Amino acid sequence: MTSTAAILIIGNEILSGRTQDVNIQYLAKRLGEMGIRLNQARVIPDETSDIISSVRELAASHTYVFTTGGIGFTHDDRTAASMAEAFGVSIEEHPQALRLLQDYYGDALNEARRRMALIPVGATLIDNPISKAPAFQIQNVFVLAGVPSVMQGMFESLVGRLTGGKPIQFAAVSCSLPEGVIADGLALLQDRHPEVDIGSYPYFKLGVLGVSLVMRGVDEDSIASATKDVSEMIRSLGGEPVIE
Repeated sequence: MTSTAAILIIGNEILSGRTQDVNIQYLAKRLGEMGIRLNQARVIPDETSDIISSVRELAASHTYVFTTGGIGFTHDDRTAASMAEAFGVSIEEHPQALRLLQDYYGDALNEARRRMALIPVGATLIDNPISKAPAFQIQNVFVLAGVPSVMQGMFESLVGRLTGGKPIQFAAVSCSLPEGVIADGLALLQDRHPEVDIGSYPYFKLGVLGVSLVMRGVDEDSIASATKDVSEMIRSLGGEPVIE
């Protein structure tokens, strides 16, 4: 059975448009390489009720959930407390997390920074090789920082906890035919190749309208067969397939 994942981006700064998220792209790529199918990605505000309801829903319907953002020490960093409430546990100062902060900050460890040691009871720490303040895992939810470089370091430190499968493979064919011309034939090909996800992505480049067709799956032979059929369909409609 294929492992599945969901990503939950927590942060008003993303929703405001002031900050561009890059964490979804990184996680999607790495999860695909590990054979873990990403089914969903959401962006929600730093609101306790939104965090709790989203985490409960996603954790119940996916093998893994990855959250980013909201685990710092300012007033709007509500993720840790919300996770505790979502799973019905209390939150308390974690001794190992506190030692990591003490070693990193020394005399500069004030009460605000010390709040980063507050972890839901029963959670397992996730190493932070960049700035030392740890993230944590609670059940099947991995709670990571929002800063991309820190999040990436945290993710790479936890990959040993994940069970994946065959890496997800991709193939793409583009052509200068409008999407509407290929739609019916593409639907028939999707039915013929149920083990391959076939996506259609129109584009407009240098005054030319076209479409890129992307095949995604875990079996190389199946992807190759679908790619061949897609190419033949394009030719039958008067187009010229370009393998990307």
